[in-house]
Amino acid sequence: MNIPVLTLTLLAPVIAALFIVFIPKEEEKLCKWVAALGTGVALVLSLYVYFGYDRSVGGLQWVDFGGPVPWIGDLGVSYYMAVDGLSLPMLLLTNLIGFSAVFASWNVTHRAKELMIYLLILIAGVMGTFIAQDLFIFLLFYEVVVIPIYIMVIIWGSSKRVTKEYAGMKLTIYLLIGSAFLLVGVIATFVQSVAITGTPDMSFEGLARVAFPEEFQIYMFGLMLLGFGSLLSMWPFHSWSPDGYAGAPTAVSMIHAGVLKKIGGYGLIRIAIFVLPMGAKFWAPWIAVLGVIGVAYAAMGALAQRDLKYVVGYSSVSHMGYVLLGVASLGVIGVNGAVANMFAHGVMAALFFSMIGFIYEKTHTRWIPDLGGLSHQAPRLSVGFMMAAMASLGLPGLISFIPEFTIFVESFRVFGWLAVLAIAGIIITALYVLRAGANTLFGPAREEYNHIKDIRGPELVPLVVLGGVLVIGGILPSLLFDMVNSGVAPILAHIQEALQIGGR
Repeated sequence: MNIPVLTLTLLAPVIAALFIVFIPKEEEKLCKWVAALGTGVALVLSLYVYFGYDRSVGGLQWVDFGGPVPWIGDLGVSYYMAVDGLSLPMLLLTNLIGFSAVFASWNVTHRAKELMIYLLILIAGVMGTFIAQDLFIFLLFYEVVVIPIYIMVIIWGSSKRVTKEYAGMKLTIYLLIGSAFLLVGVIATFVQSVAITGTPDMSFEGLARVAFPEEFQIYMFGLMLLGFGSLLSMWPFHSWSPDGYAGAPTAVSMIHAGVLKKIGGYGLIRIAIFVLPMGAKFWAPWIAVLGVIGVAYAAMGALAQRDLKYVVGYSSVSHMGYVLLGVASLGVIGVNGAVANMFAHGVMAALFFSMIGFIYEKTHTRWIPDLGGLSHQAPRLSVGFMMAAMASLGLPGLISFIPEFTIFVESFRVFGWLAVLAIAGIIITALYVLRAGANTLFGPAREEYNHIKDIRGPELVPLVVLGGVLVIGGILPSLLFDMVNSGVAPILAHIQEALQIGGR
């Protein structure tokens, strides 16, 4: 019908934010309902695109305006919005979490109007990175994301171990340093592409067609790995992540762990590996080693924590190690598992942080030794917490099991003993997850918490939406894997072809 559905999806939260600007700050509930409407429209459109995508054909579909719209001719920049099986799960994930994050912030009263505006801008920025097919537009949206996060952490954040100002500044500095390395690699790649072809083109497809020299690919891939790896909290560039989560408000923790971190993994596959395949082959063993170290180190770190947000923060770093291991395999099964695991972890982490946020709102603490027996006073909240916990440890029947299994299968074939070390990380994961759940929710009821009320009304939305996805994705994994495979398989076929040509 020639309707730019992706652009409309992107604009839905932006239009909602503009409406909220003109609403008096005293009308907090109205601001929240407008934000819910904006994110709800974006979610419905995302579902429409997801189930309207023809997986049997694959490739880029739902191309807005019929193709790239020239914007900056001298640089070969175009407004090019489209999706494939790699970007669609990330788009859907963004809007599932964005919609839930609004309701997870339902009880916020401090400057609620401004919070909703920044949250909607953040959601739009993250969406833009996943649907842009032009490198310049991708970077534009990537930078849009950083500023709202810093403001939201220092105004609405809270942390017992570090100040919210420290957490916000550390998070922002790490992201900007990573983006600096990324920007150098991107500029050098673009300049080299023009030198080789004589024609400026910043589309992913155009850059992937350029035959860059092998040595150049190795150096540029290294720079992009630093940039995207920092965002993905790759060890040893991970320390911002737990502090950032602990200091951030609930909505930011949900989006940051759920989707912002996934921009790193998405960019590593969509840009670095797709455009620089020989560089990817060179760096793959090192990525695998760093991924396995991250799995073990962060899991041990989570085991030592007593703050619930730090437990999940270190757990997220550990899970991203599995993603790196799958990406490093450069095989269809492994990369499919990595992308599916990004989706699964995003849903699980967002549900985890939303439940922890409610616990903090009702008990005014996240300190595990001060908690216990909450299942007596808040059974629905406890169900959400334990669903996220079981998904985190890879319980069969929930969404995380199949993605992790496929990563282990492929990585064992490619890396052998490294995969065995990563699999051992599951044992540590089970220890800290079950211990956190037992010490927070179970045991005798504590009298000081008899006054708290269970989650109800709008507070149930994150549990219903995200919990529902955890179960549906576990029972019907083909809904996710068929989509992911339709996007990953062509990229890896291109890589194999490029490696064969480069090896001649």
